[in-house]
Amino acid sequence: MRAVMEAMGLQFGYGAGLQVVADRLVLGEGRIMGLIGPNGSGKSTLLKLLALLLPPQEGRILFMGDDVRGREGALRGQVTMLLQEPYLLKRSVYSNVAYPVRSMPDREDRIREAIRMVGLGDGFLDRPWYRLSGGEAQRVALASRLALHPRVLILDEPVSSVDREGAQVVRDAILSARERWGTSVLVTSHQPSWLSGLCDGFWTMGEGRLSGPYGLKGDGVVP
Repeated sequence: MRAVMEAMGLQFGYGAGLQVVADRLVLGEGRIMGLIGPNGSGKSTLLKLLALLLPPQEGRILFMGDDVRGREGALRGQVTMLLQEPYLLKRSVYSNVAYPVRSMPDREDRIREAIRMVGLGDGFLDRPWYRLSGGEAQRVALASRLALHPRVLILDEPVSSVDREGAQVVRDAILSARERWGTSVLVTSHQPSWLSGLCDGFWTMGEGRLSGPYGLKGDGVVP
């Protein structure tokens, strides 16, 4: 199993506050890995670094073996992140899912495939953003990322605002993305049972420092 994303010697700090340190992280192709830690431990900051939304102050990030520096914008479709509180355009569900793939010739197929993967169906496509519940908005935001067929999908608390049924839908969508496109996933959640039933292994964050991986399933060659 080859590595899709690697991080070495990452450091990022907020002034005199929390310093996030990741000596080494390797995400293998098709792996689903969890990231566990208490609030304020640096999980969200690490995810944003790996999603190329924040530049590290020290260290390197590789994508498919090559340094990402100077290529962050070009890689955004292949490496994408769903934030804990996702932002939706003040438009229809269709427009939200279509926006990331608007220039792709097969965008219509991608839009409908993605919306079905999150359990909402074509009937939701014309629904305006303000008529969505919090859980439905979360699913629409996930669909907009799935439409990209990403190589790496990074999810920060994706089931925090959904019910039990919605959590199962999100789980199934993640597994489907791996099966269809070989997507690698890094995900955080405060629901240990949901994570343990999904992930191949885990990293932990404590006071800004990454440890692991632990409990890795499979061949163990690349986390």
